[in-house]
Amino acid sequence: MDEGTQTVAFELRRRIDDLVYRFAKATDPMGRVGFKRSDGDYWIIWHEKLRWIAGAWDDAEVLGRPWDQLAKQSDASPPEGVWVSRKGSKSYVYDLVYVETP
Repeated sequence: MDEGTQTVAFELRRRIDDLVYRFAKATDPMGRVGFKRSDGDYWIIWHEKLRWIAGAWDDAEVLGRPWDQLAKQSDASPPEGVWVSRKGSKSYVYDLVYVETP
């Protein structure tokens, strides 16, 4: 996706089993903008110190993040590439890929 295009949707594609989670730009009840997963109340949000993370605005727990934390990140959209997550004692590797929306 080129620099002038605003991200409105992306997928997280889990490498181990090809499971795909779809996210779209959304606004929460408090007026905060992030990317909400299509199958539940799971968010990718901009954190002032950590930059893009999977988590919640009001919770200190980070559930996922881009693997390459040294890469430049825009505050407008999460970076494409490798992401890692943690759920309990399990970790997963994903590829974040921008998708076209109608």
